[in-house]
Amino acid sequence: MDKSKGNLVIDALMFLCVMAMTGIGLLMKFVLLPGKDTRAVYGRKVELFLFGMDRHQWGTIHMIVAFVFLGLAVLHVFLHWKMILSLCPRLIGSTVARRVVAIILVIAGIFLVVFPLVVKPEVQEPDHIGRKY
Repeated sequence: MDKSKGNLVIDALMFLCVMAMTGIGLLMKFVLLPGKDTRAVYGRKVELFLFGMDRHQWGTIHMIVAFVFLGLAVLHVFLHWKMILSLCPRLIGSTVARRVVAIILVIAGIFLVVFPLVVKPEVQEPDHIGRKY
């Protein structure tokens, strides 16, 4: 397979991953409601499933698709590295400015990946103890 066909395949797979992440995110937000919202919609606490999977299982698929997308994005950047290096001087003239932008992007990327792994959630007792469903 030549380079342009390979790039097209990678781009198509990236597009499908983004669309799948969007669709699954919308599914979890608006269709497979969390427990507190099911009571408001269905009048009682119910468990919701689609194709035999609940919202947490769909969340796992959402994360797997996100990791596949991340891998494809890294591959995409790797395959286009020469083009990126040749475009950067035209977009950002100053060498110092290019380095600052690169450092900011790397720090922001690392922060976005590491932050969810180091934060501590706020723990609260449920407010519905003693209520009848």
